[in-house]
Amino acid sequence: MPLDESFTGRVYPPRSSYEVSREKIREFADAIGDANPLFRDPEAAKAAGYPDVIAPPTFLTIINLASINAIVTDPELGLDYSRMVHGDQQFSYTRPAHAGDELLLTTHIDRIMARAGNDFINLRAEITDADGAHIATTRAQLVVRGEDA
Repeated sequence: MPLDESFTGRVYPPRSSYEVSREKIREFADAIGDANPLFRDPEAAKAAGYPDVIAPPTFLTIINLASINAIVTDPELGLDYSRMVHGDQQFSYTRPAHAGDELLLTTHIDRIMARAGNDFINLRAEITDADGAHIATTRAQLVVRGEDA
């Protein structure tokens, strides 16, 4: 069953906020094996001009994934999750997220298209802090393999 192309242009507002903590940043840095002191040491981060420790660039995957899952599990969209693969991911930053940020994520379905028997869905998330200042834009392309693929 092809994806419902009428979903193109839909916007999913923030469901809740995500509070970035030093501990979550440290856990993420440990998980990816990055010992960068900017991710662990508040004094090193302040010396580099940040208000607190900063998050590794891919840290925003934590909140982005929850948003993507909310969309792809919407039964009206018609996406067969068992046939889905992650095609691409991009992050564009205005500034790094840091401990103390309260992040809000608004997700957009930019495009749904079919090609060579497969469906493609392009998602974009705008991530801001509690004051509405832009932190980053993430883009993901998901591919739903056709029945014959």
